[in-house]
Amino acid sequence: MRTFYFLALVLGFILLQSTALNFIAINGIKPDLVLVLIILNGFLRGTREGAFLGFVGGVMQDLVSGGYFGMYALTNITAGYLGGLGEGRLYRDNRFIAAGLTWFCTWGAQLVFYLLLAVAEVQVPVLTALIGIIIPVSFYNALVVLLFYGLYYRSHRQGLLSDGQY
Repeated sequence: MRTFYFLALVLGFILLQSTALNFIAINGIKPDLVLVLIILNGFLRGTREGAFLGFVGGVMQDLVSGGYFGMYALTNITAGYLGGLGEGRLYRDNRFIAAGLTWFCTWGAQLVFYLLLAVAEVQVPVLTALIGIIIPVSFYNALVVLLFYGLYYRSHRQGLLSDGQY
C-alpha cells in the first residue's frame, strides 16, 4: 500500500510541477519535486528501493514530459541510488543533512541528465548547464527539503508512507 501512496505522490508532484510551480520559478528554474521525493525515499529506505522507485517515478515523468523517453528514468535511478547511499550512514533526523544530501544527489542527477543529452546529440554549453540549470536546481531542491523534510520524515515514520516497523 505504501508504494501506491508513493506513486500517487509522484503523480501529484508531476501535476504540481507542470502547473503551480511555474509561478514560483526564478529565472525559469523551479524545484524538481519528483527528484526530491525520490532522493528522500532512497535516503530513508536504501539504495534498492531508492533506485527502483526512482525508475518507476522517472518512467511516469517520461510519459508526461514528451521528451526523450528514458531520460528521467535513468536520471532518477541515479538520484534514488545516490540518496540510498546515505541510508544507515547519515543521521536521518536532521533536515540539514537531508538538504545537503539532496543538493549532492540533485547535482549528480543533473550531470547524468546533461550527459544523456550529449549522447542524444543535444548540444548545451557546459558553463550554461552548470550556472543556468544544475547549480540553481540543486540549491532550490535543498531549500525545499529544508522546508518540508519534517513532514516527509513523519509520514515515513508513522504516516501513509510507513511500513509499520516503527
